[in-house]
Amino acid sequence: MRRNHSRLHCLSFDVEEHFQVSAFASPMRRRHWDQFESRVEQNTYKILHLLERRGIKATFFVLGWVAERHPRLVKEIASLGHEIASHGYSHELITAQTPALFREDVRRAKGILEDLVGASVTGYRAPTFTITPETEWALPILVEEGYVYDSSIFPVIHDSYGFRGANPWCHQLNTTSGPLWEVPPSTIQLAGIRIPIAGGGYFRLFPYPVLRWMLRQVEAQGHPLVVYLHPWELDPHQPRMNGPLLSRFRHYVNLQRTEERLARLIEDFSFAPVREVIEPVRRNFQKHRALAAKRQEIRRAASIGAPIASADSRLRGV
Repeated sequence: MRRNHSRLHCLSFDVEEHFQVSAFASPMRRRHWDQFESRVEQNTYKILHLLERRGIKATFFVLGWVAERHPRLVKEIASLGHEIASHGYSHELITAQTPALFREDVRRAKGILEDLVGASVTGYRAPTFTITPETEWALPILVEEGYVYDSSIFPVIHDSYGFRGANPWCHQLNTTSGPLWEVPPSTIQLAGIRIPIAGGGYFRLFPYPVLRWMLRQVEAQGHPLVVYLHPWELDPHQPRMNGPLLSRFRHYVNLQRTEERLARLIEDFSFAPVREVIEPVRRNFQKHRALAAKRQEIRRAASIGAPIASADSRLRGV
């Protein structure tokens, strides 16, 4: 029986093919994407069945390239009540794109997904979390293209991505084009080092009891967890790709344990789509901002000798 937890956490899946991971990327492999065996449907349905049995909804960050080739899959994900969000179109790292190319990529993906599901797509996650200090220019572009939240800033040190010192909790960013909510994957501070624990290889590397303990520490601090996985991580029999030893280790380590660990995770914690989890956070933020504005109005009124009682009555009306 599923445990009854009052706090909801974010569960998300980056829907891409096993051959599209950045660790094995090359111009030649990209040119042959359409020639590789597609396994994304069978692996995503495995996730959908697991979630359906437990009555859990999640967010699926779908790659536009995949959506074009598997429109029925995208429609079915949405019909089951899950949130459809964008993983971009081409799985090109933002660090390898210009602002113009990035805008074209996120606009194209958003249009494809919205046409398929008949609803607004407001969330985005960059391939390999490549919004970094060097690519912060991407954030205002997301606002301009109609995105409400981003889940791409990973506040860790990594050889391919990472935003050291970034706010590790769900928060509002004030970009030059307007506000954007940032929903970073979960991390934990241990011995002065921020360690990623949210998903991917980290989810497969740590023994599950250790992982659960670390997730509980984040939960105890009053913050929602932000967990992510990929459909290919539930596929231990996927074709093996050649690449550097470290890349092969990160990609293939403990794939045979992912499905069982995911089943345990959704028994131990309560999950919902990202947009549902962050909505109360957004409302509380807006409420506190309104209160702060009213207090500032009171101080300003008092400084010029305006009746404070009148300002107080306005504060009570918030």
